[in-house]
Amino acid sequence: MSRETLEDLNANTLIGFTDKRGEAWHYREEMQGDEPNHYIGAIPVEDVRRRLFGWEPVEAMSAAIVMTDEGVQTIVDETRKQIVHPNTGAVLGVFKSGYQVHGYDEWLVRNVEIILDDDDLQIGSAGLLRGGAQGWVQIETEATQSVEGVLHRPFLTAATSMDGSIATTYGVGTQVVVCDNTLSVALGSFVNSVKVRHSSKSLGRLGDVREALQLVLSAGDAFNAQVRELIAQPVSEARFEKFLTAWTDTKSDSKRAQTLAEGKRDALRGLWRTDERVAPWRGTAWGVVAGVNTYTQHEAPIRGADRVTRNAEFMVHGRYNTLDAGTLELLATV
Repeated sequence: MSRETLEDLNANTLIGFTDKRGEAWHYREEMQGDEPNHYIGAIPVEDVRRRLFGWEPVEAMSAAIVMTDEGVQTIVDETRKQIVHPNTGAVLGVFKSGYQVHGYDEWLVRNVEIILDDDDLQIGSAGLLRGGAQGWVQIETEATQSVEGVLHRPFLTAATSMDGSIATTYGVGTQVVVCDNTLSVALGSFVNSVKVRHSSKSLGRLGDVREALQLVLSAGDAFNAQVRELIAQPVSEARFEKFLTAWTDTKSDSKRAQTLAEGKRDALRGLWRTDERVAPWRGTAWGVVAGVNTYTQHEAPIRGADRVTRNAEFMVHGRYNTLDAGTLELLATV
């Protein structure tokens, strides 16, 4: 089951550019309330602020109520504090007293507004997960880019959390149009993200954040160079089969493990040979990266969440960078 209900997703996510990507899987007209969460074009900044981030987290003392021989007593821990959602009363996290809260409006909207004066950069999606404990804003370039037949839309994701699960992160990637896949722009020397930890010194790093936000302006060129380089690297069928064996190595001889591994190999073979998201680049290192990325986002079994929520959390946590880089590292060994 998803951590987020359909009601949560319809109320707490905003989806832009539906003329290019269509409706999100969770869209339910009857759950939209007074205004839909889907936008034909870009999402206005003020809508993001009003509909998602119009609240500030509250810091509260961390205390425990205990029963003693003298009755009920409240014990306050002055070394720790709680972060509370002011509207729901939910405790989003408990931290040491030095933890610096990064409010969504300041860190995901105001900082991002710095570059929104560029007419080619607009908000494509935004949302809250886990009852407001995680939030993100994604900026896309309005124009779709093309390289070697790969159509893609570079983006920057600004994300932070109230539960300590992630540092405030500004990172770039790109969305491949044909399969709606998120792909990394970090396989070479391109610096693709900046992280700001929730510490007392974090407010002094706003200059670094401003520099990070400029990354999206050069992400398209970096990704284009990356694709050209990977398409130029041949991968024979024999090498691809060796990659499949290494990719599905379970270190287990159990019949179940071997059956699952064979199913995983068959799925990637199918993408490699016939799927429009991968097959046009069969025989290249780009085809291998595209295949593993597509399998992970659209084919791999999911536990504990629905696929779209899992993919959103992968984006927020920057895990596609690790996925794509790991694919190339493994390919280099076979």
